[in-house]
Amino acid sequence: MRTKKEIYEKEQGEIIDKIISIVGINDGKKITLYELDNDVKIQKGIMDLIPDIRRYFSFNNLKAVGEPERIKRPWLSIIKQLTKTRYKLYRKDHRIYKEDGCIIRTIIYTFQCVDI
Repeated sequence: MRTKKEIYEKEQGEIIDKIISIVGINDGKKITLYELDNDVKIQKGIMDLIPDIRRYFSFNNLKAVGEPERIKRPWLSIIKQLTKTRYKLYRKDHRIYKEDGCIIRTIIYTFQCVDI
């Protein structure tokens, strides 16, 4: 029996391209969790892809696709899992200092191209 990876290779690539486009990922791209938490457009764009992800990917290990309501940030989980074939993701603690003296503690994600 053929796997979804073999059958839907083209469609999977297209979905990954859509995710990369929505988030604006490129080599060396850095984005903070704070930015992602406050960007509803990115969140909605990723969540709108769930029916296609269910159709073209095996999502047994993707709780964010199978049961998105049970996960705090399902869109982040989808970004991390599906882009890892093209990008290695590094995370690091980060602080954002606001002009009003407020400090926001967050995580900064860096995307590095995977050499194939």
